[in-house]
Amino acid sequence: MKLLVVEDEALLRHHLSTRLGEQGHVVDAVPNAEEALYRAREYHHDLAVVDLGLPGMSGLDLIRQLRSQGCDFPILILTARGNWQDKVEGLAAGADDYVVKPFQFEELEARLNALLRRSAGFTQSTIEAGPLSLDLNRKQALMDGQPMALTAYEYRILEYLMRHQQQVVAKDRLMEQLYPDDGERDPNVIEVLVGRLRRKLEAASGFRPIDTVRGQGYLFTERCR
Repeated sequence: MKLLVVEDEALLRHHLSTRLGEQGHVVDAVPNAEEALYRAREYHHDLAVVDLGLPGMSGLDLIRQLRSQGCDFPILILTARGNWQDKVEGLAAGADDYVVKPFQFEELEARLNALLRRSAGFTQSTIEAGPLSLDLNRKQALMDGQPMALTAYEYRILEYLMRHQQQVVAKDRLMEQLYPDDGERDPNVIEVLVGRLRRKLEAASGFRPIDTVRGQGYLFTERCR
């Protein structure tokens, strides 16, 4: 998933980017609200992590502006303010959850994963479609209960397509899930990865859930639950 992290403290911003990247996310990390608004306008994101104590425009005002501009991705607040009034104010501004500093990364990760699941319409930590299932916590695909040998990039593509079941996903969107920098993106790589993924799914169980929609992208045709 592609995450927007808005945190002015450089060391914490670096640690968040590193740890979330290790969990398979592509992280767009910025130090202030103005840069966050620009990134949100120009690029797709699946979730935002917003510090309330930002310089200039506050995190609360940033959240209000994101919502007023039609950004509907989940937003998780980071705050050093632990009183209930601040939490209520953040949720009222449009946030979906909050974590109080200092925090354990495991708690942050669990809350992020829960928000991502709910935003895609899933309540469990697994996604199933026919004989295929994904363990979202372990980042593992299973066919008929047996682990599949997927590369990290193949798994990311499969998870994204299944989260967006029965929707056409553009190549550009998939490239954003794999590469944080524009200069690294090559649509030919996506074609190769999707081709390999299809062959592995079909070889494992004759399963063919990924269609190409010419000129638009890829479609995971099976209903996921």
